[in-house]
Amino acid sequence: MLIGFDIGGTKIEVCVLDENGASYFKKRAATPDSYSLFLDTISELVIDAETMVNYSFAHVGLGLPGTISPATGLMKNANCTFINGHDLLSDLSAKLNKQVYIANDANCFALSEAIDGAGQKGRLVFGAILGTGCGGGIVFNKTLWEGPNALGGEWGHNPLPNFSPVKDGEARSCYCGKYNCIEQFISGTGLEKTYSAYTQASLSAPDIIEAMRSNDTTALAVYKTLIDQMARSFAAVINMMDPDVIVIGGGLSNVEEICTDLPNQIEQYIFGNELKTNIKIAEYGDSSGIRGAAQLAKSFIQVNI
Repeated sequence: MLIGFDIGGTKIEVCVLDENGASYFKKRAATPDSYSLFLDTISELVIDAETMVNYSFAHVGLGLPGTISPATGLMKNANCTFINGHDLLSDLSAKLNKQVYIANDANCFALSEAIDGAGQKGRLVFGAILGTGCGGGIVFNKTLWEGPNALGGEWGHNPLPNFSPVKDGEARSCYCGKYNCIEQFISGTGLEKTYSAYTQASLSAPDIIEAMRSNDTTALAVYKTLIDQMARSFAAVINMMDPDVIVIGGGLSNVEEICTDLPNQIEQYIFGNELKTNIKIAEYGDSSGIRGAAQLAKSFIQVNI
């Protein structure tokens, strides 16, 4: 059995998967506001899980919006800011007396979908989360690839391919300090920015999609722009990595039309204009992140056998 955590700014969720990958136990707790209380909360949830399932875990996986710095071994860029600058891996391993694995939540999403989700039949899987922002992960032979800089799959902070003010509007600044990052366009937030550029009015991403489905002329144009921007972004991934499967998650994965409209547009941009890559919606939806966190240990063990 495997145990994993989904760490968020307001809640911590623990999940236990049985030998078939099915969810066996789940529990939530509020995210505390200090590092010491955070370690205590994780420890208490592990004890609760072990008591409920009558099993002692050797490994614990954590997925969170952040990463371990390869240079220092300390946490950085986590939305729970009180863990930044700490050696969470060592501290939590000592606290639990267990092997701990930590990965970015987008990497956990990709791993879950590659192991037994929408990408399970592919050797090379690219997982893309298109939500408020845009994250990604790379999995090869059911094994997560993070890279020496822990940047594997961080395509959201590459510049939008073939950016054009005529097609894409004015340049957009990103919180990372650069301009025209992919996530400023192919995300829920990016879709809202595009709509605002067209109309000088505000509308939420779900409402834009509903307007598109009602054949609203402006919403249709905005949606077509989104598909074109997505196609350029995914074409760059395909030209470089040529994954077997691209799995899409996050809020925009609820737009069913994407899987129909996107492949045809990608063909316009990939080298050779012939697309064989499978484009699929995530099988486990919002649960993929925590499932992937639980499977971090499984992925690591498979690599080292």
